[in-house]
Amino acid sequence: MIKYAIVGNIASGKSTVEEILRNNGYKVFDTDKIAHEILNNSNEIREIFKSYDIITDNKIDRKKLAKIVFSDKNQLKKLEAVIHPKVKEEILKIFNMNFDIVFISVPQLFEAGFENLFDKIIFITAQKDIRLKRLIKRNNCSVEEGLQRIESQIPDENKLQKCDLVIENNDSVDNLKNLVNKIFPSNR
Repeated sequence: MIKYAIVGNIASGKSTVEEILRNNGYKVFDTDKIAHEILNNSNEIREIFKSYDIITDNKIDRKKLAKIVFSDKNQLKKLEAVIHPKVKEEILKIFNMNFDIVFISVPQLFEAGFENLFDKIIFITAQKDIRLKRLIKRNNCSVEEGLQRIESQIPDENKLQKCDLVIENNDSVDNLKNLVNKIFPSNR
């Protein structure tokens, strides 16, 4: 099994790359979705953040939690201390499925220390101003909230040298699709 990690900072285009790879017939998993599932079912996180208003309709409200953790690094560390080990368990379960090739999107790959789990690391990058515009549009957030999220991550330049392949996504979706298709043509 060849294990590829797809990594990139927020709003770089990881989800679009995932979709292109899926459409090309590859097995693709997203640790953000795994983390959201863990979050939805975590009494531990409810307990850690019980002094904050993070519950809406008896569920952890990710938007409320995000405001807390992206404005306070200590709170972010508390959240990650619960989420990261559980995400790692799920990644290892995926590896036990014995695919020939598997792609797993891991936005927090370096922050969580998961880089050694993978054979190859694909880094999706985009200019900061482009990412900010995408983030504001996608999350319907303010410039300040978008910048907080961007600044909470390790900068691209600190990650680039640790990656095996870099895909620049500063252009259109069609351009990104062409780039990905050249590297990972249809597997059907």
